[in-house]
Amino acid sequence: MAYLNTPPILRRGVAALALLATLALPTLATAQDRFIVMASTTSTEQSGLFKHLLPAFKQATGIDVRVVAVGTGQALDTGRRGDADVVFVHDLVAEQKFVSEGFSTQRRDVMYNDFVLVGPKADPAGVKGNDIAAALKKLAGSSQPIVSRGDKSGTHAAELRLWKAAGIDLATAKPAGYKECGCGMGPALNMASSLNGYVLADRGTWLSFKNRGDLAIVVEGDKSLFNQYGVMVVNPAKFPHVKADLARQFADWVVSGAGQAAIASYKIDGEQLFFPNAAR
Repeated sequence: MAYLNTPPILRRGVAALALLATLALPTLATAQDRFIVMASTTSTEQSGLFKHLLPAFKQATGIDVRVVAVGTGQALDTGRRGDADVVFVHDLVAEQKFVSEGFSTQRRDVMYNDFVLVGPKADPAGVKGNDIAAALKKLAGSSQPIVSRGDKSGTHAAELRLWKAAGIDLATAKPAGYKECGCGMGPALNMASSLNGYVLADRGTWLSFKNRGDLAIVVEGDKSLFNQYGVMVVNPAKFPHVKADLARQFADWVVSGAGQAAIASYKIDGEQLFFPNAAR
């Protein structure tokens, strides 16, 4: 009744405002939908790369990226469940399997860095050098604490390959000081710091790590420590709800000149953490 008693000119104004609000709803919903979920590794998150990279992507495209930072194995499983739109990880064998199973139609190289073996500066196991197989053999014969992520991450997968290449079967004979934390790279480094032990880490997370205690890099430079990262859009043929178009925009951008330049520009204390190598 109150509305009926309102003067006609005011009623027209109220109706116009209501119409404008109705028309604005789809625009608001569209703006709110302009985000993707990316399953990625703890190394890309904890190294600080995404805090540097993702604002540049949003500025270029208007798309938000919500990161789920877990080990590579868990990130790929997140993609297999359709709970992510794009996957950005570092385990080439597992990534190729992800594509062959049809969970993505394409994997693209994005960047690389390397793994390093971190340990006490005094190096009580005597492993210092650039030969990771020789270092692991010495570690296996020592009683020094050795921290493993033990979380099916890309770093954990690399560690297992390196032990195997060194001729050491962890399934039958784990070193006396071997400890699996089932955790991300940052917590694994914290554990190694508290134990004054050894741990395999990606260089990016190590460079950004503050709680080093008495730890330092003891083995680096071996070609088998190469650490490649790749990006894959989750296949919408398997999961129609996946925001494949927006996810492709991220995948295209991160391998573009602008994305590669943004990766290269990320440094800590003047040292570059990741090196872009997308195919042109």
